[in-house]
Amino acid sequence: MTQMPTLSELLRVFGRIGLMSFGGPAAQIGLMHQELVDRTGWLKEKEFLGALSFCMLLPGPEAMQLATFCGWKVRGTLGGVLAGMLFVLPGAALIFCLVAGYAAYGDLPMVAAAFLGVKAAVVAIIVQALLGLSRKVLTSRTNILVSLLSFVALYTGVVPFPAVIAIAAVLGFALSSSSVEREPDVKQTQSTNAWRQTLKSTLIWGALWLVPVIFAVLAGGFLKDVALFFSQLAVVTFGGAYAVLAYMVQAVVQDFGWLTTDQMMDALGLAETTPGPLILVTQFVATLAGQIQGGPTLAITAGLLALWCTFIPCFLWIFAGAPHVSRILANPRLSAALTLISAAVLGVIANLSLWFTINLLFSETSASSIGTLPVLTTFDATAGLLTVAAILAMLRFRAPLLGVLALSALASMAIGLL
Repeated sequence: MTQMPTLSELLRVFGRIGLMSFGGPAAQIGLMHQELVDRTGWLKEKEFLGALSFCMLLPGPEAMQLATFCGWKVRGTLGGVLAGMLFVLPGAALIFCLVAGYAAYGDLPMVAAAFLGVKAAVVAIIVQALLGLSRKVLTSRTNILVSLLSFVALYTGVVPFPAVIAIAAVLGFALSSSSVEREPDVKQTQSTNAWRQTLKSTLIWGALWLVPVIFAVLAGGFLKDVALFFSQLAVVTFGGAYAVLAYMVQAVVQDFGWLTTDQMMDALGLAETTPGPLILVTQFVATLAGQIQGGPTLAITAGLLALWCTFIPCFLWIFAGAPHVSRILANPRLSAALTLISAAVLGVIANLSLWFTINLLFSETSASSIGTLPVLTTFDATAGLLTVAAILAMLRFRAPLLGVLALSALASMAIGLL
């Protein structure tokens, strides 16, 4: 590693990353590689890839956690905190603005028409994510079987999302080789220091996470539900935002009744237009739900609480686990567990893709013993045309994400005028 960067250099580089981090995890990771490995040389290629592998083991947004880990690697805990915050704050500020605009103008006919195009682009984005992940994950019969079973379990509602992830992890751990490399005795001192750092980080960041949650629970009502629900999401969001969206939609729409299905789809579409991690959709959902239930003050409070419960755990995972990265990556059982978690996540994303597509293309659905089914006579030809066009633009012509979102919205508005 090169000489430690100054704080001003760190702020400048990670600030630029935060402002330019459009396009989802793949684009964000590529941007960080370009800035931190190629341009500044702060990290070596092997260090960057090791950091990425570690972040893939954790729940939560891997790109944000990668930024935090890289900041920790080059400038310690302060560097990690600054890097993580700079990755999130630009998008978070924009989300508050988007919710205000959506709450004020979302019901206007032309705005509603534009959102139809945005939803079509969202389906294309999820399909692209599904195909990209499948090429990496479906490498064995076991992975294929786990993906299929995960999809069936979630679509039929037989097994909830957290249980699907837990079962996949336990199965991967159990099926892996029992031979685990022992740590050399010469590293005993370093191991002891690492565990001390882990204990310290766990106590500090665990307290920071739980204190607002405790206050919200004591307050009761809507804020209690926000704190507990988004804290739970922070623990089970393996595979990023797409993987947890189906679970979040079910809870937000059916269990809590905070938003409608259309509002949830709009939330994801707008979150796609902001820099930073897509999991910022949690902030959008909490803020909009707060606006509906109690006005601007409750909206801002709920949005900040959702942000806190979503991202403070990320700092906990990184700072508690960073001293042990080399041993974690060398553990065959953890590696096998991660592999089957990835396979289960593929099934989760497939379930989300089907759910979004059905709700976009058909205005009515019916519940059955095998899951949600569309009412075929309610097919929306405009939505179907926009969805096919968005999928072709992204998969066939490799059009950029923001361009597809903008063109889909404009095309939908033009069709509405006609």
